Amino acid sequence: MLCFVGNMRAVILFSIIACLMVSAQAGGKSEKYSYLDLSLYQIYPRSFKDSDGDGIGDLRGIIENIDHFIEAKVDVIWSSPINPSPMIDFGYDISNFTDIDPVYGTLEDFRELVKAAHAKNLKVVIDFVPNHTSTKHPWFLKSLQGIEPYKDYFVWHEGKVLENGTRVPPNNWMSNIAGGAWEWRDERQAYYLHQFTVEEADLDFYNENVINEMKDVVRFWLKEGVDGLRVDAAMFLCEDLQFRDEPRSYETDDPTDKNYLAHIYTNNLLETYKVIQGWRDVMNEFDKDLIMTTEAYTDLNSTIKYYKYGADFPFNFKLITDVNKDSKAADFKNVVDSWMNNMPTGRTPNWVVGNHDRNRIAARFGPKRARAITMMTLLLPGIGVTYYGEEIGMTDAYISWEENQDPEGCLAGPEKYLSQTRDPERTPFQWDNSTAAGFSTNPKTWIKVNENYKTLNLAAEKKDENSVWTMYLKLATLKQSPNFKQTKLNTKLLSDNVFAFSREHKKYGSVYAVINFSEQEDIVDLSAFNNVPKKLYTYYATDGITSLPKTTIKDIKKVKVPATGFLVLIKPDSKFGVL
Repeated sequence: MLCFVGNMRAVILFSIIACLMVSAQAGGKSEKYSYLDLSLYQIYPRSFKDSDGDGIGDLRGIIENIDHFIEAKVDVIWSSPINPSPMIDFGYDISNFTDIDPVYGTLEDFRELVKAAHAKNLKVVIDFVPNHTSTKHPWFLKSLQGIEPYKDYFVWHEGKVLENGTRVPPNNWMSNIAGGAWEWRDERQAYYLHQFTVEEADLDFYNENVINEMKDVVRFWLKEGVDGLRVDAAMFLCEDLQFRDEPRSYETDDPTDKNYLAHIYTNNLLETYKVIQGWRDVMNEFDKDLIMTTEAYTDLNSTIKYYKYGADFPFNFKLITDVNKDSKAADFKNVVDSWMNNMPTGRTPNWVVGNHDRNRIAARFGPKRARAITMMTLLLPGIGVTYYGEEIGMTDAYISWEENQDPEGCLAGPEKYLSQTRDPERTPFQWDNSTAAGFSTNPKTWIKVNENYKTLNLAAEKKDENSVWTMYLKLATLKQSPNFKQTKLNTKLLSDNVFAFSREHKKYGSVYAVINFSEQEDIVDLSAFNNVPKKLYTYYATDGITSLPKTTIKDIKKVKVPATGFLVLIKPDSKFGVL
């Protein structure tokens, strides 16, 4: 929306957001359209910007750099957890759901962030981590002592006694991180369930007190002005009341691997969906448009089901889980088509390609393909999710065993930690080539800065016409065009190596994105799409590293697509309000 500024931008953006946030199917007030285009940006607070020189990112660092989101054409910012925490799992082990951890600032700082964001027409979404608490949380400490009503706030079980008198866990359930999911406590003479680290105890969502407590947490943050919640680990909320053993999955022969079992009694139970619907009902108590999205790495049907139980859009991880650097053009077409074809009518699609739990795009796809994947998230219809740093093409850093901090890496041990640690994708944002990449005045940061920051940083990329940032800005500008948001999607496999999709509108024109997934140049016929103009203008083109000169394509039946590159083609007289 580069050509719209000031009040006009505010009015247009507000109206778009308003349409998106509410849905009759989610218990809201009006119909939702399926082809709205918004950009959601994930902030990992520890690594975004340090304002006080302690080497850890904080809320004031976000506030002071709020204009970065405006420049990147972002509509919604989402923050990973900022609640008080012992930081065993870097904030996902929460010890107080209704406050801010001092390492990030204060509740007043958070209020200032919300105010600053809203002043820029940005929406603020925060992480809501309901499945478990830290074992340092007052609820758990009271539950441990058997104090009512907290005694049954968590999933406790006395276990089984074998014939030899040995007491063992009640079943074979496994932690999502490593090992068994049960931990014995002498104080209760019982085991508690932990589907993540042993320091994260699962809440019992069959307990009405727990249900009401967590609804009050939702109300607290909505009253603080947040515009929505990203529900963490949504699929784990409820477990089988009979505590039955889970069957073998036969995906692996390693009994220590979490995929050794089919998690039919701990994931995606119907009761879980009903709990989530309860939070949507709480949102509907407020006279404002609010977002709910859910995180669940699960099969397509189970993911899509969250649409029906209050989620505006369940996160779509298929561009993470179903494709890789060796995938073919047909694989990418299948990922797009399967989501669009299975999504309920009139809902909003979304595309997630990276986050704090997964290697960066460049690490998974290679730097050339990474650009094409980024383009897809920006130009496919719906919500495009950008993990901090991906707008400049940040790469994974090498973290040695001695430097590793992530609990998943630590539990894997020195021989396997590299395949499990999430530290490489969590390094500080690379602002410039100064001390600590401009992230902090302190050269000793909480986790080391990627060594490539001297050349790979935002300041340098702003001066480079071939940079990822320059590409991102160009495509994000197109995404933000109001007319582009009204176009319809059409996908085609133009050859064994080329996947293409169009965004079409009879009145405003069409945009064609053409991606070559091979190492060889390909020539394709765009007339496979309906009503393609005889002449097309190159809005953006790259061979994967270098942006190519703008050209006019006069023969749509013989379009050259560079090796490992992509083209974004536009009708010369289209009305998308872009530069």
